[in-house]
Amino acid sequence: MIFNTHSHINDRKDEIDYLIDQCLINNVNKIAAVGYDLSSSKEAILLARKHECIYAIAGLQPEEISSFDGDFSPFVELFNDEKCIAIGEIGLDYYYGKDNKERQLELFEKQLQIACNYKKPVVIHCRDAYEDTYNLLKKYCQKLDGIILHCYSGSKEMMERFLSLNAYISLSGVVTFKNAKVCKEVAYHCPIDKLLVETDDPYLTPVPYRGKTNQPDYVRFVVNEIANIKNMPFEEVARVTYQNAMKVFHL
Repeated sequence: MIFNTHSHINDRKDEIDYLIDQCLINNVNKIAAVGYDLSSSKEAILLARKHECIYAIAGLQPEEISSFDGDFSPFVELFNDEKCIAIGEIGLDYYYGKDNKERQLELFEKQLQIACNYKKPVVIHCRDAYEDTYNLLKKYCQKLDGIILHCYSGSKEMMERFLSLNAYISLSGVVTFKNAKVCKEVAYHCPIDKLLVETDDPYLTPVPYRGKTNQPDYVRFVVNEIANIKNMPFEEVARVTYQNAMKVFHL
């Protein structure tokens, strides 16, 4: 069994039945549908309620803050849903510049504060903002109930700092890319009991389908690459990462 811990299947309503069937055919038994704003978070909840194999993650990611009015109460309603297993994706993204850095920090911290009141982990979006992300997570890690670094692309050294906060490292199709040396190094050095797997579909399509639209069942190629890097059986990587996900999501 495989647990895909980060998919945007909730954005692909016209393909849902096909995508789920492909997952089940390929032994991907659980899928986390991840929101990035209120609308996509609501869609994730609705999808999770309808399909047993799907769970929802709700939150506001940094790329969506420009249109946010500052009221998190509609999100809080979603956090209370029984099929909502985490708060995310939330975090910091300085890739496109730091013109709204203070606003990003403010809203990220606010969501961390809210998360401290829930027995749910936080799913972290971090791009070119590892130091600030680490500092805020360190500030709240004792009160948070789990931390997941989604689609981790930082260094091995930064990974070790996040691991010191008892965080989980989630790897995507990037680990299959031939030139992704840092990501492969992270996969090699990260303890297997702290690894999760994901697709972040429809983005970051793994080899051998790179260049095409990513699918949630393609998480199996992420598992296969990690197995090759760690010199472990595919089935063992699938089993342990599945157990890790079940543990961090309290399922």
